[in-house]
Amino acid sequence: MAGHPVHITMVKKRLASGDACDKCVQAEQLLRGRGLWHRIDEVMWADERDPDSDGMRLSARYGVRLAPFFVVTNGAAEPSIYKSTLRLMRECMPGGSPRPPAPPSDGELAEAAATLANGTPQDALTWVLRRHGRDCALAFSGAEDVVLIDMAVRTGLDFSVLCLDTGRLHPETYAFVERVRKHYGVEIELMSPDASKLQVFVRKKGLFSFLEDGHKECCGIRKVEPLRRALSRYGAWVTGQRRDQSPATRAEVPILQEDDAFEGRGGGKLVKCNPLSAWTADQTWAYIRSHDVPYNALHEQGFRSIGCQPCTRPVHPGQHEREGRWWWEAETQKECGLHSGD
Repeated sequence: MAGHPVHITMVKKRLASGDACDKCVQAEQLLRGRGLWHRIDEVMWADERDPDSDGMRLSARYGVRLAPFFVVTNGAAEPSIYKSTLRLMRECMPGGSPRPPAPPSDGELAEAAATLANGTPQDALTWVLRRHGRDCALAFSGAEDVVLIDMAVRTGLDFSVLCLDTGRLHPETYAFVERVRKHYGVEIELMSPDASKLQVFVRKKGLFSFLEDGHKECCGIRKVEPLRRALSRYGAWVTGQRRDQSPATRAEVPILQEDDAFEGRGGGKLVKCNPLSAWTADQTWAYIRSHDVPYNALHEQGFRSIGCQPCTRPVHPGQHEREGRWWWEAETQKECGLHSGD
């Protein structure tokens, strides 16, 4: 209610070892780095060794199992619970969102691309997030993309997350999206196809026309158009493309580029960052295992590259991961159109 002072309690987890959990440390660093730590009025510890600790009792009271979380009271009958530090900052702390940055000049982009080509994925991701913040969207769908979300969270910088919901994803993929949302406490914007265009397409050509005349038209409606609509609100986006994902179509993917296929906010330049372009599948999975990153349960069933359910199947040992996508088409056609600008 207006007129009541806001009181923010941060609940942090203390592990059985006595150390604070990594995510709690990162959240505090983020708040301190933004000069907002003084807005936290109280810190309570959820101590794994003490079920009766103040934080553990608050966790049980509000049914929150992840840490950190924030209890915000302002005179209302019930406090508001925030599981995302970024959301707390946006909604409860003064200052608002900064104005989106101006697009980089061609010279600045070329210089950054040359420098980052010899760096790590973390270097590239940090560069684009420092420059664009929430004006940069991470495109999330597969294992590589969650690696990037994990890296982005560790930077403590702002970012946005987009996910294309084609309407034909596996049930396991929808469960995976929800796991990632809860695990990292991030907001994931689901982008759906235009209902009227999809209705006309399905009425005219049915649900499996891609088996007869190729997948490009279906992907154009279910993927490309929603992404185009989404990216028109941003100045940059990040993808999980790797060069070894598809030697026939992605062998030259740069780490940083201007996207020639899509326009950014206001019809302007759109920066595209591919931090994992030089990584291999083995490097990706080594990161997933060493950092306990969530992944799609379908990977345990032989799926390596996962798209829509009718167009994705497991691969056999020795097969390239892309052979599980659009297997009835030529290798050079195994793209949906999202990265045609490459």
